[in-house]
Amino acid sequence: MKILLVGEYNRSHKSLKEGLLKLGHEAQVVGLTDGFKKVDIDIEIKHKFKSGFIKKFKVLIYKLLKVDLHSLSVKKQIQSLKQQLSGHDIVQFVNESPFLCLPKTEMDIFDLLTSWNDKAFLLSCGTDHLSVKYAYEKKFRYSILTPYFENRLPKANFALGLKYLEPDFVKLHNHIYNTIVGVISNDLDYTIPLMNHPKHLGLIPHAIHLDDIRFTPLTYDDKIVIFHGINRTNYIKKGNDIFEKALTIIKEKHPNKIEIITVEDVPYEVYIKAFDSAHILLDQVYAYDQGYNALEAMAKGKVVFTGAEQEWLDYYHLEEDTVAINALPDAHAIVKKLEWLITNPEKLIEISINARAFVEREHHHVKNAERYLKIWKTS
Repeated sequence: MKILLVGEYNRSHKSLKEGLLKLGHEAQVVGLTDGFKKVDIDIEIKHKFKSGFIKKFKVLIYKLLKVDLHSLSVKKQIQSLKQQLSGHDIVQFVNESPFLCLPKTEMDIFDLLTSWNDKAFLLSCGTDHLSVKYAYEKKFRYSILTPYFENRLPKANFALGLKYLEPDFVKLHNHIYNTIVGVISNDLDYTIPLMNHPKHLGLIPHAIHLDDIRFTPLTYDDKIVIFHGINRTNYIKKGNDIFEKALTIIKEKHPNKIEIITVEDVPYEVYIKAFDSAHILLDQVYAYDQGYNALEAMAKGKVVFTGAEQEWLDYYHLEEDTVAINALPDAHAIVKKLEWLITNPEKLIEISINARAFVEREHHHVKNAERYLKIWKTS
């Protein structure tokens, strides 16, 4: 088969592509690079108005004329690539707004790409209308909108994804869902809002390219190393503030037993190597399931504080604290879990081994590429 993967989010499509290639299919990723993470793209759509004077000029033109230069630029680039972006058996979009354009432009690009190719599918990966709506209606016990409900983030903070509740984005959502064959979710944070939706084709866990990730057995001498990677844009949304509170407490209580490594806004290739020496990685708080960074760390054999809620335990038939540590939005609860590991370092080794085995079993990029192929062919 010939597959076009549109957009990128935390290497979701890159790893899927690598699995598809292993199985003898043709696949390419087209999109913007994923922010500061600088994920490789086969066909890069240039974001020409990201910073400096040209960004200010774009903002000014939009204020004066309601014309978005970024949207016009992206659409023009897509149109110029028609030959390369046509004739695929499958076109799959990473989410409802993969090019960060105005909703009308996203719709135009969606229509172009679906008209140039055969069957169209959507991933529910990252914020979208249904997941944000579910969170906004407070159907989760906690979510990325919890800081907003607690008045710790303004509504204007784009990281919250509240734009997906606006009329133009609802119109985009409806248009996409009326066109696609179906939607595939990547983890339980996106699966739960899609439960019983007629277009939902099921959950396929994030594909992790395990051939490139070496498992290193944990060893323990006298200090446990804790790694905290901060994405400043999503600082509150990811719960980095809560992790920092927990680290302050644990450092005061056990100054001679731990070492803390903190990095901020580094490219993916730097990030993935920065935590090699760590035993524990602090990933994110407001989640029920693991995202890409957590899974890659688990594949390396790290003990990860991340989304590992009861729904996730039930889905994969796991026991609590055996594969990953559920990071609750409570600094003292996180401290309690950290202390448990500090006083029982043998648990680090046990969880590390289990984490790698879990990712191999549920997230292997080739196995998951096979799952996509089955859904694409039978839907």
